[in-house]
Amino acid sequence: MRPTIRIRLALLYGGMFLMAGVVLLTIIYILAANTLKEGTPEFRVFGSNVRLGNISCPDLPSVGTVHQINEAIGHCIRNQRALALHTFLNRSLTALVGLTVIAFAFGYAMAGRVLSPLGRITRTAQRVAGSDLHRRIELGGPDDELKELADTFDEMLDRLDRAFESQRRFVANASHELRTPLAINRTLLEVQLADPEASPELAQLGKTLLATNERSEQLVEGLLLLARSENKVVDKKPVDLSEVASQAVDQTREESQARGVELRGDRQRAVVQGNGVLLERIALNLVQNAVRYNLPDDGWVEVTTEPQLGCAVLVVANTGPVVPAYEVENLFEPFRRLRTERTGSDKGVGLGLSIVRSVVRAHDGTITAEPRESGGLRMRVVLPL
Repeated sequence: MRPTIRIRLALLYGGMFLMAGVVLLTIIYILAANTLKEGTPEFRVFGSNVRLGNISCPDLPSVGTVHQINEAIGHCIRNQRALALHTFLNRSLTALVGLTVIAFAFGYAMAGRVLSPLGRITRTAQRVAGSDLHRRIELGGPDDELKELADTFDEMLDRLDRAFESQRRFVANASHELRTPLAINRTLLEVQLADPEASPELAQLGKTLLATNERSEQLVEGLLLLARSENKVVDKKPVDLSEVASQAVDQTREESQARGVELRGDRQRAVVQGNGVLLERIALNLVQNAVRYNLPDDGWVEVTTEPQLGCAVLVVANTGPVVPAYEVENLFEPFRRLRTERTGSDKGVGLGLSIVRSVVRAHDGTITAEPRESGGLRMRVVLPL
């Protein structure tokens, strides 16, 4: 059982009651023992020979000397007093156990009643964590600390909702404002390159500008995808991770053959809940990076998928340059590549692994990178089923 605040409060209240009951029972027991000791009269028999009839002490002799009778009577009184104290203690302990159970149950119920607003706040926070920023607590009742906490949380949700809505509008506007001129530039350059009368110098310049324009388009698409993938994926559907990985391998096969990189790996069926387009982006970015950052000759990329207990695993391993362990985490930062290679590269815009990590987090998964001793990386993506 999880040690919640309610359980801790119930244990605290019940434990305090139990300690108080034990102390009270000890005091009562001592007082009762003293009372019985002081209030019990002493009986003595005087004479030579004494005969006794029916009495409550079975060990008391019916015939005996005065000394024997007095000793037996004293022993009987002590036994009766001990029996009375023992009976009193047993009944008191039984009552204490019953009251303790009642105290724990009462304390648990009262703690639940006092902490019910916290449960409401927690449930609202969980729904908000699922990208439902329109939820509010709207806690009623007295103006106490819990209501103040709930009102503060509602105000924070209002600010977050406005901020996320502003971000969504900005992403939509940026998508339109940035894509349109780049698309126009690409069309004009393609038309110019299609002119058969263009000089070789002009054609070469057009190809260079077209490549630069394509790189800008990739950068814009990557930034927009990175901004969108920071949110949780709400509309999830069953997606076969092996199929997604196989599609990524097929899309990269031509480039890998041109670079002399072998694609291999065993991909087992592993169905997860997620967005198929975003999951395909994970596999494609990892495979493309593994192909592009590889050895110039006799390199390979191994892409495997397998189901495990409660999760599905995608692993992309490759040969390549040796990667220091301290540089691995930096590769997930935007515009960061291995060592000082940042611009002027044909290997991408430096957002591939950043997008991968954002999409994995949006699917409640994890991604880890481990350097291989002989060079290259081993990327491991774990997604919940």
